[in-house]
Order: sequence, then structure tokens, then C-alpha cells
Amino acid sequence: MLKKIIIGIFKPKFLFRWIVKSKAKSCKGKLSVNGFSTVNQNTHLGYNVNFNGMKITGKGKCVIGDNFHSGTSCQIMTDYHNYDCGTKIPYDNTVIVKDVIIEDNVWFGNNVIVLPGVSIGEGAVIQAGSVVVKDIPAMSVAGGHPAKVFKMRDIEHYNKLKEQKLLF
Repeated sequence: MLKKIIIGIFKPKFLFRWIVKSKAKSCKGKLSVNGFSTVNQNTHLGYNVNFNGMKITGKGKCVIGDNFHSGTSCQIMTDYHNYDCGTKIPYDNTVIVKDVIIEDNVWFGNNVIVLPGVSIGEGAVIQAGSVVVKDIPAMSVAGGHPAKVFKMRDIEHYNKLKEQKLLF
């Protein structure tokens, strides 16, 4: 009921942006949040970050570079349960913390999941429905479960657009 009242008072985009900005550790500016999104307190957002439904969880640091775009229902996790060396099975209440780094000009399709400890290089594109379990190099297009690189972007064309500041 309270959620309906709040949404009735505030436009959803304004409310969604406020939620993210109030929780993030830092935000360079120009943040667009078009779907309900939440971040952890160790999230650092670059300039021109665009969320369309993002959930960043865990105790680790999540750094997102400039001109990031996500599809709907995306998740980034920065910790996981200690199932190997814990004191109980299947796991205990301790977690393993690993930071996630996403460089500039990265684009996620819908329903992308990024697991703890992953770095995604500049200009990478992650296909919808992918689960990213290991580092993705710059300028690559990756997809699947687990996500694998299947194509490289045209670096010359990318750099030309970047030099001209033709950023979305």
C-alpha cells in the first residue's frame, strides 16, 4: 500500500533514481533509472549510467564506468556463501567477498547476471540472458551460460565514434 502511495506522489523514474543515488557510495552524475533498481553501499557509478532494472547485492565493491546501459532484470553480485570452508552444510552465514569492475561504454541485454569477482572490459556487450562467471575482455561481445566471447567489436569504428564523442 505504501509503495502505491509513494509511486502516486512521485514519478517512478524520479523515485527509482533517488533510491539508487541515496544508496550508492558515489555517482559522477547523469544517472537514468527507468525501472526499479537497487545498489549496495559499495557501488561507484560513473557518468551517464542507465539502469532499466538493476539489482546490485553483496558487501563487495561494484564499480561501473561511464555510459553504461542495462536491459531489464539485471543482477550483479559481489559476494557468495562460503560453501567450501564453512562450519555448516550446505553453507553457513559467512560470505566470500569479491569486487566487480565494469569499464566504460558497456551494454547489458535483459536478464544478465554477473557473479562476484568479474571484470568486464571497455566497450563490451553482454547478450541477454547471459551469466558472466569470468572476466570479459574489452571490445568483445559475449553471451550464454556461462558467458563466452563469440565476437569482437570493430575497434577502429568504436574509437572513431568515441573520439567524436558520439555516446548514447
